[in-house]
Amino acid sequence: MHKYEAVIGLEVHAQLKTQSKLLASDGTNFDALPNQNVSPITLGHPGTLPKMNKEAIALAIKMGLVCASEISTNNYFARKNYFYADLPKGYQISQHTTPICIGGKIHIHTSAGERDIKLTRIHLEEDAGKSIHDQDDELTFLDYNRAGMPLIEIVSEPDMHTAEEAAAYLTQIRKLVRWIGICDGNMEEGSLRCDANISVRLKGSSKLGTRVEVKNLNSIKHLKHAVEIEIERLCSLIDTGHTILQETRSYDADAGITFSIRTKEDAEDYRYFPEPDLAPFKFTQTYIQELKDQLPLLPEECFKKYVEAYGLSTYDAEQLTEDKSLSELFEKIAIITTYKKQWANTLLGPVRAFLNADGRSWENIRVSNDHWVSFLSLVGEGKISFSQASQKLLPLMLSDASSDPMELVKKLDLIQDAGEEQIQQWVNQVIASMPDKVAEYKKGKKGLIGLFVGEVKKVSKGKADPKVSTQLLESILNEK
Repeated sequence: MHKYEAVIGLEVHAQLKTQSKLLASDGTNFDALPNQNVSPITLGHPGTLPKMNKEAIALAIKMGLVCASEISTNNYFARKNYFYADLPKGYQISQHTTPICIGGKIHIHTSAGERDIKLTRIHLEEDAGKSIHDQDDELTFLDYNRAGMPLIEIVSEPDMHTAEEAAAYLTQIRKLVRWIGICDGNMEEGSLRCDANISVRLKGSSKLGTRVEVKNLNSIKHLKHAVEIEIERLCSLIDTGHTILQETRSYDADAGITFSIRTKEDAEDYRYFPEPDLAPFKFTQTYIQELKDQLPLLPEECFKKYVEAYGLSTYDAEQLTEDKSLSELFEKIAIITTYKKQWANTLLGPVRAFLNADGRSWENIRVSNDHWVSFLSLVGEGKISFSQASQKLLPLMLSDASSDPMELVKKLDLIQDAGEEQIQQWVNQVIASMPDKVAEYKKGKKGLIGLFVGEVKKVSKGKADPKVSTQLLESILNEK
């Protein structure tokens, strides 16, 4: 494989978060019973006419804007003709020669560094229905709820060369569509799906090899594995003198293989022509600017702000920009507290652990701004230790949003109000009770300081300030 270079392009289908379908008023809820969200328009009955969903167009434009695409102001839909059982009209309404978004890029981070992946286009289209093969041994069931759902297809250039890059690219797209609120990104429900086009060529060659397409990859893990399998398979075929067929393949996650399902069609096989039942549509630069003004600060912009303006580490900034709800919560309090680093530590440590254990999301947090600021001040001013705050105070605040942290620390008797003289007595008591550990410390095991601080915390029942305890312990233990 070291002789070859893989060339990878991805086609990502994102289902847009609209209340109705692209060309009909049918509902779009995922939990509907089979064939509940259908109508004569969805089913392609004679005499029915489609009507465009303006919101779907707006969401497609927003994605183009965050990807730095050129937005086409003159658009029309086309018919993509092919027969499949779950395509009720016998054709799909899509865009071909006039995609709504042209070009663009997706910025990715991998172990090899950062780079931009170039986009070919982003276009609008309706989804097909769903064929269900595992409900009966002999029959295939058809659910048309998904037929007509509004999609954008994000098509990259053949601009990736490793499975890691492909996974990073899909991860970033999922993050972006969730961040700007145009798609829920739930791959397990099929609202974000990916097809991978893969070929290999000799390193240094500019000619593309024969490509294969792996269809309907429904997780980032599956995409990465399928690409790895195909790269290895294609290299092996070349080395053994076999011909690579242009074909469509599927991925079997249980078996860890890909397998052929049909020869690959080219664009001309679909006999595209302008959709006669839908008029061309146009919009102005003013409209595009209105949509641009609605966009939130993007993850890369938030990352830069957190590092440069708030002084956070790159790790903290990366973690805080993984989820928009988390980022919004952080920002809401960061602008009104001086303890920004302490706030980041609180969210990324104990709060996240609590939510994970409780099966809750960031959106479920109802603690008021004043209570968060009060909590951070208690910790930042040393009135309560971070461990005490994390273990005893936070769970109560998160379980009952009306809980006032100032009242809680008084009720629980958590205030670190012991004077230095009292802390010195506790320090002396701990040192006297652990002569063997004191000897080990003096021989060079400086890491034992944490053990001593922990013991002081125990005997003081949390009343001793850890910083003061550490200073007093070191002054005694370091004496010669």
